[in-house]
Amino acid sequence: MTLSETMNGAALIMPGQGAQFEGMGQAWAEAFDVAKETWAEADEVLGFSLSEACWSSGDQVNRTDIAQPGIFTTSVAILRVLESQGLDLSKAPFAAGLSLGEYTALWAAGVLTFADGLRLVRLRGSAMQDAADAIPSGMLSLMGANEEQAAALAAVGANHGICQVANLNGPGQVILSGEFAGLDAAAEAAKEHGVRRTRKLVVAGGFHSECMRPAADRLQAALDDTPTQPARIPVLSNVTAQTSSDPAVLKQQLATQVCAPVLWERSMNWALGQGDGGSEPAVRSFLEPGPGTILAGIMRKIDADATVISVATPADLQAQEA
Repeated sequence: MTLSETMNGAALIMPGQGAQFEGMGQAWAEAFDVAKETWAEADEVLGFSLSEACWSSGDQVNRTDIAQPGIFTTSVAILRVLESQGLDLSKAPFAAGLSLGEYTALWAAGVLTFADGLRLVRLRGSAMQDAADAIPSGMLSLMGANEEQAAALAAVGANHGICQVANLNGPGQVILSGEFAGLDAAAEAAKEHGVRRTRKLVVAGGFHSECMRPAADRLQAALDDTPTQPARIPVLSNVTAQTSSDPAVLKQQLATQVCAPVLWERSMNWALGQGDGGSEPAVRSFLEPGPGTILAGIMRKIDADATVISVATPADLQAQEA
């Protein structure tokens, strides 16, 4: 089976923040001219060397304002390489992205240009970092919790400060977000609600909570000034766990997403169950182009029988071609 036969027709799922690592995208730029050109375009659009920030030693790549455009650029570069190898993005049943990854999904769907998407992602990362600096906040992982337990603990925490359910990524991968006092109260009450362990995440702030409201407002203003095109394939939204091809709807959801929970498990279950009485067949094959294999790992917990092709490195591409 050829590469295009393997990948064409698979749903596109794009990684978000947390997938970054020092040197991400560099091997692609060294191996493929189209990837090298993508990074050069990113450096020019942003007016500084994003490539140097992502590829140099140190902790720069983990800064929110660097990680977000870096992941976006890496994912677009990989997709452009795959297109040069025969991938037809228009044949995907839909595109989806985990939080930040939704911007890559919108690029793949033709809604945003690379330059416009990159500017938005850079602003998003900077605005979220500024919001995090303004309000001491963070995120709390609830080991093994379900949605009901998370909602109950968020209600406990909300008596002490901002505390919300932020990520419903997959079975047992549930995260709260908010001010430290709220998260501490939720952690103290966890065992009473059947959650045996909690863990504070190493993040800049309380993403996907009202702590990010100033960032959402700044992003909304930028989105209002950003041109879009109708989607050539549907985009599955984090906010609704439903697809849309309307660029106005998709732009609005990007602003809402900053303070709203990521409904990733619900989104993937929607895709996997489309054939149950729906008008579209269920999706069983997914392509994950971008740094890391986080989404493949989550999918194994949601549905171990689903197929996820992760293309994170040129070696992964070579394996698919073999």
